[in-house]
Amino acid sequence: MIDTFEPERLRLARELRRLSQVNLAARSNLSAAAVSQFESGAARPALDTQALLANLLEVPRRFFGLPLVETHDGFFRSLRRTTVTDRRSARAVAHIAHDIATQLWARLPASIPSLPVTSLATDWPEIERIASEARKVWHVAAGPAPNLVALLEREGAAVLRLPLSSADVDAFSLPFPDHPVVVLASDKNDRARSRFDAAHELGHLIMHGELLWGMPEIEKQAHQFAAAFLMPAGEIEPELPRRVDWSILFELKRKWQVSLAALLMRAK
Repeated sequence: MIDTFEPERLRLARELRRLSQVNLAARSNLSAAAVSQFESGAARPALDTQALLANLLEVPRRFFGLPLVETHDGFFRSLRRTTVTDRRSARAVAHIAHDIATQLWARLPASIPSLPVTSLATDWPEIERIASEARKVWHVAAGPAPNLVALLEREGAAVLRLPLSSADVDAFSLPFPDHPVVVLASDKNDRARSRFDAAHELGHLIMHGELLWGMPEIEKQAHQFAAAFLMPAGEIEPELPRRVDWSILFELKRKWQVSLAALLMRAK
C-alpha cells in the first residue's frame, strides 16, 4: 500500500508523457475535473485509481508517494518559440534526474557558489567580476577552462545529455538547492557549443539561482558569463587580432575550445 500521495508527482508523470489533464482523463475514464483535483491536492485518488494512473503513465505506483523537491520553471531559452508541452516534458525529465542524483549523493550537497547579479541591468563589468570570482572559488587555473561537465558534476550538479525532441529546447537547467540539474543536447554534435551551453547554465545557477528566471535579460547575462568564464578578458584580449585574421582565430578556437562565433563576439 502507498501511505502518501504527492499531488505534484501525478502532474510530473503526466507531463513526462506529454499529456494534458484532458488527455489523461479521456484515457482513464476519469473526469478532467477529477484529474485537476488530484494534482492540486483538493482530492486524493483511491488506491485502485492510483494503480490505474500509474499503469497509464508507465510509472511504478510508489512513484506517487515519493517526496518532491520543488523549484521554479527552469532556465529555458527561446521561450516564445518553445511550446509549453516541450518545456514541461523536458522539465519532468530533469526532475527524474534529480530523484536519481538525490539517491546517489544523499549526503553530498552541491557546492555551486551563489554570486547573484545586482539587477537585470547588470552588464559586462559585473559579470566579468562574477565569472572571475567563480573561477577563483573553484581554483580554475589560468587559460582555457577545464571540462565543464566534470566541473559541474564535481560540485554536485547532475548533468544529462539527451536528444531533445524540439530544436527550440536547447540546453536548460533547474536550480534545485541540493543538486541542480543541467541538461545538454546530445543530438547537437558540436563540442565547442556544448562547452558554451554548459557554461551558460552554470552562469544561471551561480547568478540567478531561484531568484530570477523567465526573462530575456538573464539569458543575455548567462551568455556574457559563459564568454567571461571560458575566455577571461585579461587573458584572451592580448591574443585576439585587431582585425579578422582567420588563421589566428582558428588557432584560438583550438586552444580555448570555443566556437569562432564566440571568439568574434568576445573580440567585439
